Amino acid sequence: MYTVDNKSYPCCTSVTMRFIGGKWKAVILYHLIAGAKRYNEIRKEIPTITERTLSLQLKQMEEDGIIDRKVFTEKPPLMVEYTLTDFGKTLLPVLEAITNWGKSAPDISKKIIRN
Repeated sequence: MYTVDNKSYPCCTSVTMRFIGGKWKAVILYHLIAGAKRYNEIRKEIPTITERTLSLQLKQMEEDGIIDRKVFTEKPPLMVEYTLTDFGKTLLPVLEAITNWGKSAPDISKKIIRN
């Protein structure tokens, strides 16, 4: 049994999914692997995500310590940049495995069509 933010999880897999589960978190993290990105850069790289969802997912991952949000206020306009934290970087092997599976899955399953 594991506990995160006073919520119990029955196994280590459920803890992992608590941090990267859902439709968008792993996708967002994948786009941050290469380095820091601004909000609009992430938005352009994931055109099917809504602005509200992106904002909520970024905020939740920041609260979880997976990503870091840095605000630059020296000169207008205000610029915000997101990067993986050291804790977030521990997810890289998991993200790479998910990515590799997604790349090879169309060759194995007739249900998936690569466009």
